[in-house]
Amino acid sequence: MRRWLCLLLLLPALLKAQSHTNDPANIPPFKQFSIISPQPMQLYGGQTFTKNDLPRNKPVVVFLFSVECDHCAHMTQDILKNIDKFGKTTLLMITPFRLDRMKAWYDQYNIGKYPNIIMAAEPTRQIVYYYGLHNFPGIYIYDKKHRLVADYEGTVKLDTLLKRL
Repeated sequence: MRRWLCLLLLLPALLKAQSHTNDPANIPPFKQFSIISPQPMQLYGGQTFTKNDLPRNKPVVVFLFSVECDHCAHMTQDILKNIDKFGKTTLLMITPFRLDRMKAWYDQYNIGKYPNIIMAAEPTRQIVYYYGLHNFPGIYIYDKKHRLVADYEGTVKLDTLLKRL
């Protein structure tokens, strides 16, 4: 009898919690629309860049990173060591920090020598809200038609990413 009473008392809370997770208002936009963020960003030289500027018919890995994140630094190093494994994939590295902070990262890792990497700053931080990111890094894999295939938050092994490309 106690079990039934406990269940009856907890049922409204469980139902509310379930409906809360299915509420479209709680689903981040990238999962609602399955497209790369439309937010305008700034490239190294200050030019504006949007998803429309990405190469067509190529998969894209969006790597949302913080310039203050050790996990992001290690992930960047792993990607650069294995850049040949990304083939014709475009890597779009985005930071929600100011352009000067992004430039320091860009220079530190010599990003300019990797033609398939595009690095941009989006200092309004709207990109973080678009992806619903709570922990850096955020990795979002899109197919050659730029539709979402997989998403990861926090540290992820490079092999896991490569399997999804």
